[in-house]
Amino acid sequence: MRRADRLFQIIQILRRAPRPVTAAEIARELEVSARTVYRDVADLVGQRVPILGEAGLGYVLGETFDMPPLMLTPDEIEAAVLGAQWVAGRGEPVLARAARDLIAKITAVVPERLHPFIADPSIGTPPAFTQTADGIDVARTRAWIREGRKIRIDYRDARGDPSRRVIWPVIVGFFDQARMLAGWCELRGEFRHFRTDRITDPDFLEERHGLRPAVLRARWKRSLSGRPVGPHAPTQVVT
Repeated sequence: MRRADRLFQIIQILRRAPRPVTAAEIARELEVSARTVYRDVADLVGQRVPILGEAGLGYVLGETFDMPPLMLTPDEIEAAVLGAQWVAGRGEPVLARAARDLIAKITAVVPERLHPFIADPSIGTPPAFTQTADGIDVARTRAWIREGRKIRIDYRDARGDPSRRVIWPVIVGFFDQARMLAGWCELRGEFRHFRTDRITDPDFLEERHGLRPAVLRARWKRSLSGRPVGPHAPTQVVT
């Protein structure tokens, strides 16, 4: 790895880390010695990159640091292209269009020498399976998740049994052959998972459930391991 690339990668490691990163951790990822990392960090500090910390305790990147976010490496470009390919083939129409727009925007801003990594990447996704049509507007559902609003749905489970429920939508999961909506179900008093192709007659309510989306999502994640989720203690059930 060229030294200039290594310095750039050290900044990337620090930028994505939620805690101080030690020189040993950086050295392992870059496959260099800790002494090399110490020297590189000192050079970055000398170039006015606001790296805080010291050897043995770890480094953090100061909040004042500003670097153009689209100074992408070939690996980062191919990662973005791979993800966008998957979404374009399997996402609902709004997300699929957004994925294609994303690739166009990346193409417009990266240097021309990097265009081949977009136009002819070395990785790809398999063709998407034909999915059963969603019974709910997934794009609007995503908006209701962000706004913390409830949705009333009619639903038929795997046995074909019907039910009518009010749910607090948490997250939409995208799979190869189906999409799944996770939500707190007022009828069952626990988190449930609903295939979007089995939902009918959705009613997007204006009523809010009163929890920040991040809090509700954290409770849902805890429920996956069977742990209590605050005032409720739901078990994770897939329907």
